[in-house]
Amino acid sequence: MGGGEDDKKRGISTSGHPPPSAPEYGTFQGVANYPPPPPPGGFPQPVPPPGATDPPPPYYPHGYQTVPGYAVAEGRPVRQRRLPCCGLGLGWCLFIIGFFLAAIPWYVGAIILVCSRNRMDYREKPGYIACTVGAILATIAIVLGATKGSDAW
Repeated sequence: MGGGEDDKKRGISTSGHPPPSAPEYGTFQGVANYPPPPPPGGFPQPVPPPGATDPPPPYYPHGYQTVPGYAVAEGRPVRQRRLPCCGLGLGWCLFIIGFFLAAIPWYVGAIILVCSRNRMDYREKPGYIACTVGAILATIAIVLGATKGSDAW
């Protein structure tokens, strides 16, 4: 063997970096004192969340301050009345009951929607619309079911 090979240390780079303090064991560890590779360029790198590096806004000890340009509603809050039928509203109650009573409550809900258009609470309207859609689909199903066996064309 060559005389100069004994002086060389295998597995340690001597490119100006200090030697490691403890040897690392294992397969595919790389050179012990070689710097780690840079992170891949095409992948997004983690960023601290917004506000983590910015200083917090100064504390204003004089109570609640509104945002300039926005009006604040003063006075007592407006309270809406409770909906009937356990808070669901009559429309949704009729829609649910219509599944058990052969779609008759759906027709009642559709009639209420047509007859009381101006005096209806806006929170009840979706239930009445669901009753109307259910009544239309039930009518189509009844007509198709009743005429299925007749060949009177």
